Amino acid sequence: MIVDLNLHGKSIVVIGGGNEAQKRINSVIKQECDITVISDKVNSQINKLAKSKKIQLKKQKIQDTRFISEFKPDIIITTTNDKKLNQKIISAGKKRRIITYSSDNPEESDFSNPAIIDFEKIIQIAIFTGGQSPAMSKKIKQKSERVFREIITKADISQIKIQKIARKVAKDHIPTPTERKECLRSIMNDNGIDQLIKDGQMKKAEKRAITIVRNWE
Repeated sequence: MIVDLNLHGKSIVVIGGGNEAQKRINSVIKQECDITVISDKVNSQINKLAKSKKIQLKKQKIQDTRFISEFKPDIIITTTNDKKLNQKIISAGKKRRIITYSSDNPEESDFSNPAIIDFEKIIQIAIFTGGQSPAMSKKIKQKSERVFREIITKADISQIKIQKIARKVAKDHIPTPTERKECLRSIMNDNGIDQLIKDGQMKKAEKRAITIVRNWE
């Protein structure tokens, strides 16, 4: 089952400080979660994130699973080169019903990391191989990304932004979910809004969408 987890306010512990750890940090850092990296050595990018207070860094060598009791994380991501240690961490996390992931053991991890095609952090297309072949996920992403970037336009991104604003206003002005859906659909199909988006007049497009919501009957 493919899901998009809401990680807002969740505690994530990343074990390891190399390139693999950096990839995993990059995949969650925009989610407004609390990220702690534990490693005796970290690369320059992770060090920069720590200095800018975007993540927390605890410089120590992990040799056991005692950090779990100390940090009480919601998610553990381990990226060390020590397979036995990674396995210990996975097993300990599972016993405590903590979501766990090991970069060298996706088969026993609680989730897989897809190859992501990203459009301004608004649209994400995930390529999964169920943890069986991350290399093939990346290859398929490279093959398909060119196609998706032709299909999904800047106008689509702008329409999503307008829909987000309109939904917030609709919750206060339109009483039922069915009516709200009809209103938002009408905004999505409104020729005037489409033309304003094409002309680069986003503020006017937003204002027109809000007017449609407030006048909805």
